[in-house]
Amino acid sequence: MAELSVMETVREKGLVFDGAMGTMLISAGLKGGMAAESWLLERPEEILRIHREYAEAGADIITTATFGGNPIKLEKSGLGNEVEQINATAAALARETVGNNGFVAGNIGPTGELLFPSGPLSVEDAEKGFAVQAGCLADGGVDLFLVQTFFDLNEILAAVRGIQSVSRLPIFASMTFRKTPKGFATVMGNTVGNSMCCLKDAGAAVIGANCSLGSNAMAALSREIRSAVAIPVMAKPNAGVPRVEGGMTRYTETAPEFAANMARISSFGVEVIGGCCGTTPEYIRLMKQV
Repeated sequence: MAELSVMETVREKGLVFDGAMGTMLISAGLKGGMAAESWLLERPEEILRIHREYAEAGADIITTATFGGNPIKLEKSGLGNEVEQINATAAALARETVGNNGFVAGNIGPTGELLFPSGPLSVEDAEKGFAVQAGCLADGGVDLFLVQTFFDLNEILAAVRGIQSVSRLPIFASMTFRKTPKGFATVMGNTVGNSMCCLKDAGAAVIGANCSLGSNAMAALSREIRSAVAIPVMAKPNAGVPRVEGGMTRYTETAPEFAANMARISSFGVEVIGGCCGTTPEYIRLMKQV
C-alpha cells in the first residue's frame, strides 16, 4: 500500500483512476462475445501491459480487470469454476504494476441479471455473489473496491452489503445515468439525489457516476452529485458519444477535450476522476497534467 491510506489521499490531494480496460483489450484483439476476464487466464501479459501503460500515464489507482468477475456473470460465460483464480490473478497483476506506489481497486460490476421482481435474481443471491467476488479480491490484496456502472439502485446497494459482509475496505460506488427531459436518471428511474444519499447512508466512502455520458455531460451531472452530498465524489465519463464507423466503435471526444472537461469537473470539488469507455492512457496522461 502507498504511504497514505486511500481515504487520506482522497481528502488531501484527490486521486486519478486509470481509463478503459475493455477499449484497450479490444484494440489488442479481444473479440466480441468473449469474456474479458478470460484473458486473465489466457493472456495475463496483455492485462499487465495495459496496467503499466496506465500507471506510466499517471494513474494513482489501477483497476483490476474483473468488471464481470462475479460468480453469476462468470457462470454464464462458462467460467463459473474459475472465480477465485480470475479475481486472485487480477489483483496480483494490478499489485505487480503499482507496488507500494499506488492503489489497487477491486473492480465489481453488475451481475447482468435484473433483481426480483423485475427479473429472476433474488437480492440474497446477488449479495452472496458479490460477497464471493469481494472476498477473492480482498484476499488478493486490493486497497479498495470500485463498484461501478450500476443502473439499479437496489443492485448496487446489494453489492455494497455483500462487500461489507467480508471486508472493511473503502467502497467507491458509481452509478450510470442518462439525461432525460426531467433531468438525470438511471434506466430504472433512479434519481441522482436519492441514489447518492442512499449510497452514502449505506456506507460507501466515495460516490459518483461513470459511463454512458461524455465528459461535457458528466460535468453537469457531477455538479449535481457534488451538491447532493458532503462526502467525496468521483466522476469517470466516456470519451464522448460512441459512433460505429466501418464496423468499429469510435468515441467523439479527443484527449485534449476530455482533459479540459475533467479539469472543469475537478473545479466543482470532485475529488476522484478517471476515464471509462473509449479512454486510453493518452486521455489519462493529459487529464493528470491538467
